[in-house]
Amino acid sequence: MPIELPPTDLSELHRHFLLHKPAGYLSQFVSAFPREARIKRFLGEFYEFPLGTMAVGRLDEDSEGLLLLTTDGRLSEAVRSRHMEKEYYAQVDGLVTDDALRQLQQGVDISIHGKLYHTSPCSAHTLDTTPALAPRARPVRDDRHGPTSWLSLTLTEGKFRQVRKMTAAVGLPTLRLVRVRIGPWHLADLLPGQVRELADTAVVFP
Repeated sequence: MPIELPPTDLSELHRHFLLHKPAGYLSQFVSAFPREARIKRFLGEFYEFPLGTMAVGRLDEDSEGLLLLTTDGRLSEAVRSRHMEKEYYAQVDGLVTDDALRQLQQGVDISIHGKLYHTSPCSAHTLDTTPALAPRARPVRDDRHGPTSWLSLTLTEGKFRQVRKMTAAVGLPTLRLVRVRIGPWHLADLLPGQVRELADTAVVFP
């Protein structure tokens, strides 16, 4: 059954945004540390988000793709739950084998904060063609360094750098990682750095 957030008093409406985070940005708006603020790039460059906006399910600095931002803590908690799928496209170093796919689908052992963690079963399959994604400012790698492959992985959990650790565990280091879907929301034609506000005041998702 779909989960629906309870109705909110119209005087306290929350706001929700989709953002295509480019590689090279931190999933935060500003930094409290002067040195970091000078050398890092932040989401606040793209939009004047309202006070209290939080990024849900952050992407690491090297990763790119769909970010959901909201002022509603209830939505943040719901999205981070195991009821919400997150789909990623990963360009990996090497050719994907059937055995590697089976391992990813069944779960692999990775390290989380120094402790062994076995990932939950997930959906994993190869992409027959290179996905139509916006090019990066800097190419990932020259093709002369060997073949690469593209994978689609759909998870219901989001441990620190989980997708990168999963592909590395099966001998396929991730070269480029793009989140293309969070539940019902898709990256679609959203360009890097572009922000789209969600119009619906009630958020319903599977």
